[in-house]
Amino acid sequence: MPTAIELAEQFQVSLVGDGSRLLRSLAPLERAQSDEISFLSNPLYRQQALASGAGALIVSDADFQFLKAHSQSAETTYFVSKNPYASFAKMAQWFAKQGASSYPPGISPMAVVDKTAKIPASCHIGPFVQIGPGVSLGERTVLLGQISIGEGASLGNDCLIYPNVTIYHDCVIGDRCIVHSGAVIGADGFGFAPDFSSQGGQWLKIPQTGGVRIGQDVEVGACTTIDRGAMANTIIGDGCKIDNQVQIAHNVVIGIHTVIAGCAAIAGSTTIGNYCVIGGNANFAGHLQIADRTTVSGGTPVIRSITEPGTHITGVFPSMPHSAWERNAAILRGLDKIRERIRDLESKSSDSVTKPDE
Repeated sequence: MPTAIELAEQFQVSLVGDGSRLLRSLAPLERAQSDEISFLSNPLYRQQALASGAGALIVSDADFQFLKAHSQSAETTYFVSKNPYASFAKMAQWFAKQGASSYPPGISPMAVVDKTAKIPASCHIGPFVQIGPGVSLGERTVLLGQISIGEGASLGNDCLIYPNVTIYHDCVIGDRCIVHSGAVIGADGFGFAPDFSSQGGQWLKIPQTGGVRIGQDVEVGACTTIDRGAMANTIIGDGCKIDNQVQIAHNVVIGIHTVIAGCAAIAGSTTIGNYCVIGGNANFAGHLQIADRTTVSGGTPVIRSITEPGTHITGVFPSMPHSAWERNAAILRGLDKIRERIRDLESKSSDSVTKPDE
């Protein structure tokens, strides 16, 4: 187990308290024990922190000053950080790696690997994985069971691909990416041209000849779909974090370090800027431009481009009792009639004004 001083030095946080304390893991405030670490990033939970049994707390300087002034115990060790939540995440990653199951290098005899694929000896290829012609994998990449990698696809170093992922042909994934179960990368974009007349007709499929390009340190959630481009590529920038069941259509471009919560949908050829935050179930029309650092609240439909960086938009009503919703809906339905009545009143009022003698 690491000591507090070892963790403080490794994660570059200030240490207040017993540096020789051994710490075995992280835990929530209400369950943490004397050999565990917890964190406080929201002042609303200061009272829980005071009552916590944690041996060490990751806190901001302001929270540290409060806890020291009000705590009845002098035994707690503090990691004082400028960003407690980020420090918690880094420590959590470190502890997770210490206890993680290792995947031994090698190719399962139940995998099907084309002889032209380039598979380093450091990779782990699980059972029932199918790897097509010309596929290239980076060092230490792990493919767990029942994964399909299409012809000419490329994955970088240290990637982790969970079971039942499908990566289509000619898709490129950068280093240290994680793709969760059920995700599909590189399926055809939804491209069809109408060919109809008064006698009938059909929708003509437009071949989707582009690919998908995913940068480094990207995480793709379970059952998320990233479609390939029609002629150019669909692009996901470095550091993006995409939740479960997200739909990203063909030729979408997403900037670096953007996060997208579950069930969001982005229509074709829309560009999302860098460092954006997209709430769950938000949806975007096609061919939009979304500026850097835009925040979109959950459930918001976006039908126009956003050009001002740092904008926060919300387009949904919070929930309310059904009877109140019915009354508000009745008012909304009649807004056009109210507007016409106001216009009529304004017109009559204007006509009734006596003009001054010329």
